[in-house]
Amino acid sequence: MRMNLPEEKPEGLDAPWVPKMMKVMSRANVALYRATGGRLGGKWRVGSAFPKGIPICLLTTIGRKSGQPRTTPLVFIQDGDKVILVASQGGLPKDPLWYKNILANPLVSIQIGKEERSYNARPADPEERAYYWPKLVAHYADFDKYARWTERTIPVVICELVG
Repeated sequence: MRMNLPEEKPEGLDAPWVPKMMKVMSRANVALYRATGGRLGGKWRVGSAFPKGIPICLLTTIGRKSGQPRTTPLVFIQDGDKVILVASQGGLPKDPLWYKNILANPLVSIQIGKEERSYNARPADPEERAYYWPKLVAHYADFDKYARWTERTIPVVICELVG
């Protein structure tokens, strides 16, 4: 049975409990991923990624207000040494906190499987976004739905290896 996300924005997506639920689920995912080196919690299996799943990474940013490390599981693609991320937050109306954190402090770490490396993260410029967006949608078709569900332009983030 294939699980497809609706074409139209689901009613209640903007409810205040949705980001809270996403936060709880992300914390559980991060704990599983770290404990198993990505064997558990290492694939996203929702919407167009069901049932096979697509790989996720763990992005760690420094909280712009707290100064504390914050880790988020995210779908990604690689382009050579670059890791490309999407600040979609499931089509919610606001940019995710991790995106705001990289704007304040672009030095991040990304764990893929058991390997963790340091990167400089930055928003893609319009030309880069135009280049990567179709590749991201080909990887995970629901990004296109998320873009239709929100009025904001969903940022694409380019993470370039440090050193």
